Amino acid sequence: MKYLPNEQNDYAPIVILVRPQLAENMGMVARAMMNCGLSQLRIVNPRESHLSDKAISAASGAGSILEQAIVFDSLLDALADIQFSLATTARIREMVKPVFTPDFAQKELVQHIQAGQKCAVLFGPERTGLENDDLVMMDGLINIPLNPKHTSLNLSQAVLLIGYEWYKRMSVQEKHLETNGAFVATKEKLNHFLTHLEEILSQKGYFRFPDKEERMKRNLRDIFTRSSLTDSEIKTLYGVLDYLNK
Repeated sequence: MKYLPNEQNDYAPIVILVRPQLAENMGMVARAMMNCGLSQLRIVNPRESHLSDKAISAASGAGSILEQAIVFDSLLDALADIQFSLATTARIREMVKPVFTPDFAQKELVQHIQAGQKCAVLFGPERTGLENDDLVMMDGLINIPLNPKHTSLNLSQAVLLIGYEWYKRMSVQEKHLETNGAFVATKEKLNHFLTHLEEILSQKGYFRFPDKEERMKRNLRDIFTRSSLTDSEIKTLYGVLDYLNK
């Protein structure tokens, strides 16, 4: 059996589409995968060709994923070299399986991939979803929490949701400071400025109550430290102090 090499992206799960029905949906899946840094696609018994004009057009620049995808006759064949697999499902079936939300599923995938295991995430047919015979082969299930009155998702939407959680965990900082090339001031520079500020405030009689002086200084330092000031901002504040002190 020939399998897609892992050279493209060793550190990512393989996407497996089980019995997809529409070529354009497979194309949109490829597009969603490329959005999220996923490159390996396996397709089990598709109704239409994943290389049709409709699929390539819907891929919108992600046709290389479709071209390198491998088609299998059965899910067993597609899973032959997989060591850990999860499947998306809107309904929890009558079986005992670990069930993950999309974000916690990524934690699980990361642990197995870091252990050197080949992992996959399965998505079922557009109309019916995965069957029990498919799910019984899974190590766990992914349930996307949605409005219980309407949990239906397009195939590519489901892939995008799962892929986004993967990409977010692998590549995106939850918070970062955009400095536009400026350098954040060192603690030495910040401390020098704050000492200068305290001296000027003392000269101007700002610290009127001796018993509160230390707490007021701590509060001031906390405000400026929390701001992650850059070198240029420190220089600007020096200029402001010099102007006010004239």
